[in-house]
Amino acid sequence: MAYVQLVEQYSPRIYGQALRLMQDPAEAEEILQETFLQVVRHIRRFRGDSQLATWLHRIATNQALMRLRRDRPADLALDDPDSNPIETILPAADWSQRPEAELLDREARAEMEKAIGGLPDTLRVVFLLRDVQGLSTAETATSLDLSTSAVKSRLMRARIRLRNDLSAYFAERTAGEDR
Repeated sequence: MAYVQLVEQYSPRIYGQALRLMQDPAEAEEILQETFLQVVRHIRRFRGDSQLATWLHRIATNQALMRLRRDRPADLALDDPDSNPIETILPAADWSQRPEAELLDREARAEMEKAIGGLPDTLRVVFLLRDVQGLSTAETATSLDLSTSAVKSRLMRARIRLRNDLSAYFAERTAGEDR
């Protein structure tokens, strides 16, 4: 009974995390299933040092990263914080005119998902856990077995890249609307 409640409570978040990491619904389903299989196999290892949600996210993240490493071994180096040097920071386009309307707009949402998907795995996983899933910096660090400073650095680089990518998109959109 407790297992069913656990699955019902955490499946949507774990599936969402897996989908964003894998970018494939079938792969995300497999990650979700494997995560809960690992929970059954290793529940005795959960010591309560972190929240249950953090432990589950770590299992799901590890499952996704193992699958990504298998498919793209050269792309993942979570322990190498300097593998993606900071890019030039471009001036941000003015998004302030209609932020709610833009975020609700399907095209803008698709562009946002595309930009997130275009991040290197080392940055995307930190961005998704921290900014999308809402884990704290410490929880994200624990989930990825990184230092908090590495999480902060990668999160900053991810945000800069997203800002650069999305600024170009929104500048183009606002220029088209001014015509």
